Amino acid sequence: MIVDDISVNNILFSCDTKKKYADEQVVVDHALGLIVSGKLEMHFANQKVVSEVGNIGLIRRNELVKVLKIPGDDGRPFKAINIFLTQDILREYALQNKISKQEKYVGPPIIDLTQNRFIRAYWDSLLPYFNEPGKFSPKMAQLKTNEAIELLLSGGADVENFLFDLSEPHKIDLEKFMNKNFIFNVSISEFARVTGRSLSTFKRDFKKIFDETPEKWLRNKRLEEAKYLLKEKHMKPVEVYYIVGFENFSHFSDSFKKRFRINASSLC
Repeated sequence: MIVDDISVNNILFSCDTKKKYADEQVVVDHALGLIVSGKLEMHFANQKVVSEVGNIGLIRRNELVKVLKIPGDDGRPFKAINIFLTQDILREYALQNKISKQEKYVGPPIIDLTQNRFIRAYWDSLLPYFNEPGKFSPKMAQLKTNEAIELLLSGGADVENFLFDLSEPHKIDLEKFMNKNFIFNVSISEFARVTGRSLSTFKRDFKKIFDETPEKWLRNKRLEEAKYLLKEKHMKPVEVYYIVGFENFSHFSDSFKKRFRINASSLC
């Protein structure tokens, strides 16, 4: 039985015995995943998606999302298999299969494939390796990745556009994006990348719009949101700090007290 995450090339066998948030909050590459046991909560900027046992989904690259892994009520650990379709893998596949450049994808960030019987049969072929990942070779990972792409493409032009829009993030409305995504604890350079800017251009544009540095604006914005959740939603400080984008509780507590001259716990 897997007790830690194990990866073979771009395929990840994941196992967690305790309820926990994933470390990363940026889906850098397209991710095709199956929930084997337990439950997965995905918190996007404007929606929450819950995936349970047997659910299959394809998540768009460059999405910001908080992922909570939850073991099953029956005591079984959270288990999932994820296949990351990197840009290098997709470019090589497009070249070998003469797939032309796609237009900019503008559809939903996640596609539910749970009812696709061909995709489900594909996962059945991977499940035996979950408890014996040592028998899953890099060559097999490459073969299974190409098979996954083939099966996904049978979903039609929308899925092809989803997969093979290989363009870099384009410059988007910074004010709108930041007001919607400030809760994600990612680096300033990552915010710059997903908004289609160099780091220097991001900082310059940010200053023009908000008249503050990104670091100061993010801290204050997160603290204001935390104050609202504590006072109006009656949440606890230990629940709030991660939700609003702080990495650890002590930093949140110190920052809150410095900003508002009171302890966060006094608003509960």
